[in-house]
Amino acid sequence: MTNEIGFLRQVPAKDAAGTPASKYQLCEDGELVIGRDRNCQIALESINHGMVSRRHATIRPLTQGTVTRWEICDLNSANGTYINGKKLSGCQTLETGDRISLGLDGPEFIFESPVTPYQNKPGLRAPQRGNFAGSEKDALTLTQLFPIASTGKQLSQKAYLYPGIATVIVVVSMFVAVGNSAAFNLLLSAYLAGAAYYFIYQLCGKHKPWWVLLGSALATVLIVISPLLIGFIFVFREILPGRLPTAGETISFLPFLNRMFFGAGLMEELLKALPVLGAMLLGNWLRNPWRDRIGVWEPLDGILLGSASAVGFTLLETLGQYVPNVIQNVTLQAGAEAGQLVGLQLLIPRILGSAAGHMAYSGYLGYFIGLSALKPRKRWPILGVGYFSASALHALWNASGAVSVLLLALVGVLSYAFLVAAILKARALSPNREQNFATRIFLEK
Repeated sequence: MTNEIGFLRQVPAKDAAGTPASKYQLCEDGELVIGRDRNCQIALESINHGMVSRRHATIRPLTQGTVTRWEICDLNSANGTYINGKKLSGCQTLETGDRISLGLDGPEFIFESPVTPYQNKPGLRAPQRGNFAGSEKDALTLTQLFPIASTGKQLSQKAYLYPGIATVIVVVSMFVAVGNSAAFNLLLSAYLAGAAYYFIYQLCGKHKPWWVLLGSALATVLIVISPLLIGFIFVFREILPGRLPTAGETISFLPFLNRMFFGAGLMEELLKALPVLGAMLLGNWLRNPWRDRIGVWEPLDGILLGSASAVGFTLLETLGQYVPNVIQNVTLQAGAEAGQLVGLQLLIPRILGSAAGHMAYSGYLGYFIGLSALKPRKRWPILGVGYFSASALHALWNASGAVSVLLLALVGVLSYAFLVAAILKARALSPNREQNFATRIFLEK
């Protein structure tokens, strides 16, 4: 233990009058970090101190001979660090009585050190006691009147500017498309699928170029509309026992589940996994930075690319098969207006449910593809477990719909749980987890 040569005393908030001031001792052989991160030496609660960054500021010892002084450095915080009402730029040596404010209206601390009191420093005037930032707090600035002038990159990084722009564009386009059901359905389904995928992307917390993700979705679409699909159907539904039931055919649950496992699970999950496997192989042939941008090197890469592939598959299957078939059948029975309405009613739950459907299965399989990249010596067992478990979830979903809505909902929840469990494990396994971002749902920014 070192002698108590310096400490911080936290100033109680105005609404906490009478609360004892917290006191934090400084150590001569280590720095003290203040922020909302739980690993900080002074960890502040996020609910009460939202203006404080995860790692806001640090105080470091400066030892000269037998005397230790202290300097404070701002850690590129969003709202700045203020010393006696003046914004800190870089680092500054602390003097006894200095008042530290994390953000202009944030929590305050007073630095005190018995080693270097002001009365022992000729010509050095101690800062006045009281509210040092009062004049600046009362001042009205241009950025306070026009906040957009001071936000800078925070608009795109913290305020979801780009999703907001995309929403406005889609809404305006939907107004233009009113009366054109095909264009309206395409815009709505693309927006809903994008929103569902964006949620998964935020949970993963890893940056991946948008064009790589879009390429994975488009690659799946091209595979489905190519002659390759005929080969898949022949293998899984003609050679293997995956033949789908015909209209009017009665079949019990277990035989139906078995058919769905081969004819839907194994076939469709392999089809959607092809772009992910292709990206993994392509990444091995490229050099950095393209190697890291495109390739699959960890489970998070596989989840992101697998879920993106599922978006392409879902959009094509919904808009190209399910919705047109329903519209046609209902139109013959009840008219065109009723057919369009029922088609729209089918489109919305199919796209929204993709987060617990196709994206869940393909993202889960993508986790195992990425895991096989981390553990190449056990690649085939890892891929086998992932492929068959994702296919089983897919088959169970398809078969449950013929039994009851309640069972279908339970399977959907189970599939989503499998996906988010894989995401959490992938974030823990990520070699670059310090660089990952995360949503407010699972990890504070």
